[in-house]
Amino acid sequence: MRALVFRGVGAVGLETVPDPSIRQPTDAIVEVEATAICGSDMHVWHGREAGLDDGTVMGHEFVGRVVALGREARGLAVGDLVMSPFTTSCGVCRPCLRGLTARCVRGSLYGWVEDGAGLHGAQAEYVRVPLAASTLVAVPEGVTADEALLLGDVMSTGYYGAELARADPARRCAVVGCGPVGLMAVLGARIRGAEQVYALDTVRERLDLAREFGAEPLDAGDPDALAALLDHDGGGPESVVEAVGSEPALRLAHDIVGPGGTIAAVGVHTEPDFAFTPAELYDKNITFTTGRCPARAVLETLIPVVQSRRFTPASIITHRLGLDAGSAAYELFDERRDGCVKVVLEP
Repeated sequence: MRALVFRGVGAVGLETVPDPSIRQPTDAIVEVEATAICGSDMHVWHGREAGLDDGTVMGHEFVGRVVALGREARGLAVGDLVMSPFTTSCGVCRPCLRGLTARCVRGSLYGWVEDGAGLHGAQAEYVRVPLAASTLVAVPEGVTADEALLLGDVMSTGYYGAELARADPARRCAVVGCGPVGLMAVLGARIRGAEQVYALDTVRERLDLAREFGAEPLDAGDPDALAALLDHDGGGPESVVEAVGSEPALRLAHDIVGPGGTIAAVGVHTEPDFAFTPAELYDKNITFTTGRCPARAVLETLIPVVQSRRFTPASIITHRLGLDAGSAAYELFDERRDGCVKVVLEP
């Protein structure tokens, strides 16, 4: 099959690799209809995250058709259109039973193979899905393939950020960074009833999308805009979602959060140190929370929201390319050229 494989920092190439096969009786093989490039893929591409084996198939966002099943992959049928969270999960270990499916003791992250161990990704024509019965979800009526693709990662992660930040009708919410996850965090805050949502970024096209989703856009590079955000009795917003995964973004989240507020960092951080000290958290009575989104659990909450047609999450998809344009697509996404927000690859 054709697949985008990792060939070192800044190098992803389209190559022919062996088709995946059933290895365990709980496996499924899915023919990928659409996959996507995620911000966390860029950490590997830039070398901020190290350890990935040369030749690893990239990607962890996909929607597709089941084409083969192990004998214990119950509840699924060949031909089912399915979506998947970006990690597999068993559904029965202690973390899974607590709703923390992203930390399943038997689970794997798609697109991460290190020292020969791990799971190849979905930027390919086919993908193997371990623990298929408890990982895959049949795409229900009223959910498009694009929406299913987003539910498996960025929409769930954005909502999870809003949930961790305790966004609700009584709290003002700010989202730092309006990439795909940040835009979905704006939607997450709105879903949770927040009426005042501020979106901070420096890219005009992304701020325009945030406005469409119900946020007040603010230029993160404009000191006057940030001063206006803080010009409230009692300080800044009580709920802040940091959706970038960088030290400057985390520092900005700290600086704008109001006393007694909550910062939720759902951007993937690779730097060795925090952007603030414990004393700075103490001096503002800040709650700081972070972690990988348990997308398998969260998407169940979001499916009815998508079916309600209240929001249009798929409007963040700005570019569609074939798998053969994968290397150029990584550069397009990284450089935010041509108003790029989210790239979908169609094998």
